[in-house]
Amino acid sequence: MFSRRNRRPTSEDVLKALEYLDKGDVPGALRQLRAGAGTLPPGEVALVVERAARAAGFDDLRTAAAGLAAHPGKDQALYDFGYACIERGLSYLAIPALKEVLGRNPGAMGVVRELVAAYEREGRHREAVDVLARHESDLADWPDRYLLAHNALMAGDLALAERHHALLPEPADPMWLPARDRQRRMLHRAAAAAPATPLDRTDLRGWQYVMGGTVLGTLSPYGFDAGMTGRYAWLQDTHDQCLQGLLRLRAVLDAAAVRPRSVSLLPDRGSRILGLAAAEVLGLPVEPFAPGREDTVVVAYDLDGLGATEEGREALRQLHERGAGQVLHEHASNWTDAPAVTPDSVTLLHQSVVAPWDEQLRQGDDGGVERGPADDRPAERVAADIVAADPVPGTGGDGETPADSVARLTDFVTAVRGTWLQGPRDRLTSSGPVPSSKFA
Repeated sequence: MFSRRNRRPTSEDVLKALEYLDKGDVPGALRQLRAGAGTLPPGEVALVVERAARAAGFDDLRTAAAGLAAHPGKDQALYDFGYACIERGLSYLAIPALKEVLGRNPGAMGVVRELVAAYEREGRHREAVDVLARHESDLADWPDRYLLAHNALMAGDLALAERHHALLPEPADPMWLPARDRQRRMLHRAAAAAPATPLDRTDLRGWQYVMGGTVLGTLSPYGFDAGMTGRYAWLQDTHDQCLQGLLRLRAVLDAAAVRPRSVSLLPDRGSRILGLAAAEVLGLPVEPFAPGREDTVVVAYDLDGLGATEEGREALRQLHERGAGQVLHEHASNWTDAPAVTPDSVTLLHQSVVAPWDEQLRQGDDGGVERGPADDRPAERVAADIVAADPVPGTGGDGETPADSVARLTDFVTAVRGTWLQGPRDRLTSSGPVPSSKFA
């Protein structure tokens, strides 16, 4: 198979990845490479990536991987491989190759920028900061010093972010103006939040607000100190939890002195159900979603669900820019694959969720686990069940999550309300300084 290069890989992870490819399992092969990405020789990794890229039809990645497999010690081949991996969403494989090039070519800013891009996409912001800080004397203001400030902020180092942001002049190229404005808003939100919340590596609510302007309504009561830090992994949702989210939304609006005049209904079934329930809880009339409508609460169950139809995708595009007094509330937000627009209010963060009206797992008559039928009743009847649910959070949880009272939430909102609901709803590309465990 590899006779044309007269060599076979010797790394166990690479050999296992090749076995996955022999079975036609490209995702399995790439997961195996991720497990050993920091120690595997890039030249051997390239043997796997070349085959995987051929199977996926990624000619640019296949060519770059073939070049590195043929010339594993050549800087240009390593750089080309790293660049192609970043472009194809394999940043974790780009990092070792680019680090090797930079080690032999210190001060090569083109390599530095690609390595920083790879670290960013992997959420490894502290390492991006370290690389940029080592080359501070060579930094251009745009993009390099901006990237240093940005990654310092996303790593939770506010002092370093503020120092380098303050050194940035106005960008000569207008393409950097949105990035500058976004970073300004993040630092303003941080300044508003800091007196009311610790902004440490466990402060999920504080950092969700700093990063995207999102007020997080609840923390998961499970596994806070065991890796989840307030996020859910898999969640089977309930009517009770939907009602709790809407009641906390009402408290947030009151604390922020925001007075909407309507609830706007998005086109997907889950959002319509929750929107109808929200209208009852908030005491507001409903109307179909319209772009730019002011003084309204736009309610989504899960913004990812909007992407199933063209009408929903168009609504997502229109929600990027906000109308005056418009609040976008999402009940269940995926933190590992953030929605295209960042909501202003979220009930909970999850990796995987099953809505109350979808096919949920339950105990069968034989004591085993089975999947129950979906609730296909009219949206109005399901919404009525939400409104009639138990408004008091259950007693579940492991007792390790910090106190998460409504008063604590509204105290936070009162502190930050002067910086809430500002700017476009840019998509979050990182989970930020607060780590959580997640499924591969």
